[in-house]
Amino acid sequence: MNKVLISADHVICGPADQVIDHGAVLVDNGVISAVGTAAELDTSVDESVPRRHCPGGTIMPGLIDCHVHLAFDAGPDPIHTAAHTHPDKLAAAMADRAKKMLAAGVTTIRDLGDRDALTVTLRTSIESGTATGPRILAATTPLTSRGGHCGFLGGEVTTDDEIRAQITRNVEAGADLIKVMASGGALTPSGPRMWEAQFSPDQLRLIVAEAARHGLRVAAHAHGTDTIAHCVAAGVRTLEHCSWRTADGIVYDPEIARSIVENDVAVCRCVSGDWRLFMEQMGPERSDALIKVIQNMREAGVQFISGTDAGVPGARFDDYAGMLEFFVSLGFSHAEVLDMATINSARALGLTDTGILTPGMRADLVVLDGNPLTELRALRRIQHVFTAGRPLT
Repeated sequence: MNKVLISADHVICGPADQVIDHGAVLVDNGVISAVGTAAELDTSVDESVPRRHCPGGTIMPGLIDCHVHLAFDAGPDPIHTAAHTHPDKLAAAMADRAKKMLAAGVTTIRDLGDRDALTVTLRTSIESGTATGPRILAATTPLTSRGGHCGFLGGEVTTDDEIRAQITRNVEAGADLIKVMASGGALTPSGPRMWEAQFSPDQLRLIVAEAARHGLRVAAHAHGTDTIAHCVAAGVRTLEHCSWRTADGIVYDPEIARSIVENDVAVCRCVSGDWRLFMEQMGPERSDALIKVIQNMREAGVQFISGTDAGVPGARFDDYAGMLEFFVSLGFSHAEVLDMATINSARALGLTDTGILTPGMRADLVVLDGNPLTELRALRRIQHVFTAGRPLT
């Protein structure tokens, strides 16, 4: 189908406060060619163009997940599974996971660490139409320290020359960005603690500079408060997790938060759909501290972007809406989280052709049963998904 006119009760053009009631979107060869009222477009568009009328529905930009791991299976030991699964079998599983994400309304994903550049192969298949899935931005192999977080993926480096060589290998493999494990992580208990730095400030600056030499941005896995500061000073584009951890607990620093805002660094907090269980397991004291730093960052003007960390234990590939529900539970408005999931994420990822519905943009859009501005659960009732104009349902 090269051209279709889709109409619904509401069109959220983006930002989320830009809404057309009784609106319509004309898709033509993978691009949005017109947005307006249904009455206007129905009259102006040739009668031969197919129509999809969705009464009670809302059309909005396709959702963006800025932090996923297609090579992980969301089971109790995703590292072992990813490391020991045959490449062909793993590639097939990754394709299935990508399709699940698209069915959940996610039309763009950023994969922040895989094995053997399998996301690049899948990206190519999706772009050619031989596979179905969202647009993929692939980090390929994350840089980490010797014995560091997710070192099994092959990105262990120590010296400056090793850093340069790994970035070059990623670029040659087709990476869209560079991922650095700037601190330790929970999935690798044998490595540095979550608050401990894996790279020096000078090395982080080298990673950002070397990535920039290849025209790429850097996403930094950063739990430690000191590491967060070092990453911002180095010039990373996004902070993943950003949980403000120290050896003595969670310590938020307003000066670092101010630097995050001043340097236009986006924060991907990485919240999966099972957040209620996660918070319960943390206990009231730790979960309250986690909530408090998110609220502090919000008050400071930090730009949040959406990410589920899909693939790590409990983080399913078909529960994107759960992540947004977490932020609403903290007092974020529906419009705020919808912008987080669309226009703000697109901007942070450097994507200028998606995130809003306006003529000339990629036809990445979803049609929901209901209005997510008044009922967020409408995001769980997907009627249609289009990625670059190709319909899934």
